[in-house]
Amino acid sequence: MRGLDYRWIEALDAVISQRGFERAAEHLCITQSAVSQRIKQLEKLMAQPMLVREQPPRPTPAGQKMLGLYRRVRLLEQELLPEITPDDSSQPLSVSLATNADSLATWLLPALSPLLKSRRIALNLLVEDEARTLDKLRSGEVVGAISMEASSLPGCMADYLGRVDFLCVASPDFANKYFAGGVTRDRLLAAPGVAFDQHDDMHERFVHQHFNLPLGSVVTHTVRSSEAFVRMAVEGIAYCLIPRIQIQQELDSGMLVNVTPEIFLTRRMYWHHWALESGLLTELSQQLTACARNVLPQ
Repeated sequence: MRGLDYRWIEALDAVISQRGFERAAEHLCITQSAVSQRIKQLEKLMAQPMLVREQPPRPTPAGQKMLGLYRRVRLLEQELLPEITPDDSSQPLSVSLATNADSLATWLLPALSPLLKSRRIALNLLVEDEARTLDKLRSGEVVGAISMEASSLPGCMADYLGRVDFLCVASPDFANKYFAGGVTRDRLLAAPGVAFDQHDDMHERFVHQHFNLPLGSVVTHTVRSSEAFVRMAVEGIAYCLIPRIQIQQELDSGMLVNVTPEIFLTRRMYWHHWALESGLLTELSQQLTACARNVLPQ
C-alpha cells in the first residue's frame, strides 16, 4: 500500500506484545511519544482505529489484520535477507503456530522435527482448545493453526489432516468403583471427569448427548495438559475423553479400559495457513500435512 511505513505497524505490534506504550517504547528504544505518533500515523492512513486504548491495549479487528500482515512480512524478510546478506544468517526465523494440546502431545513435534533440525528456527507454539486455535490466526498472532474448523479464513487455506477418535477411558480400579454395572446416567453424576479449561465443553456435551445429562451437572477437574489427562486416568482420579492415538499402549497393556466401547467421539482436524506462502512456510505446511495424514486415520 502506498505510504505504509512498517515502523508504524512495528509500534502497534510492540504496544500489544509489551502490554503498554511505556514498555513498547523501551522495547523499541524510542520515546513513548514516538510510539504514540507512529500508531496515530497508521490510523490516519487507514482512516480507522488500530488500537483499543484500554489496559492492556488490544488491537481492533483492522489492527489484527495489520498485525497479521506485519508478521508475514517479517517472516519473509527473515528468509530473504540471509540470501542477500550472508553475514546476517545468524538470526533465527521466528515462526508462531497455534495448536491444540492433543496434537502437540502426539504427532505434531515429530512432524516439525526434521524442519527444526535442518533450519535455524525459533518456534513459538500457542496451545489452545482446537475450537479456538483459529482465533490466533485470525488475530495475526500466528502463521498457521491446527483446528477442527473446516472452513478457511479469507486469504487462507484449510488442508485436511485426518480424524481423531476420542475414547472414554478410565483405570480398571476406577471403572470397578464407578461403572461396575455399566456406564449409566446416575453413575456418571457421581464419577469425576476432566476438562481442558473453562471453555472446553467436549466432556459435558458427550455425556449430555449420549446419556441425557444436563449441561453443568457432572463433576469435572480442569487441567490444561493433554499428558495430564492420561496421567489422571491411569492414576484412577477421573475418567477422560482421550485420543486413541495417545493411549494405544495403555489400552493394550490394560492400564486403561474403554468404558463406553460402543460410543466414541470423532473430530476431523485441519491445518489452516495463508494461501500465499513461500520458502519455509511452504516446507512447513508440506511436512506437517504429510506426517499427520500418515499418522491419523483418514
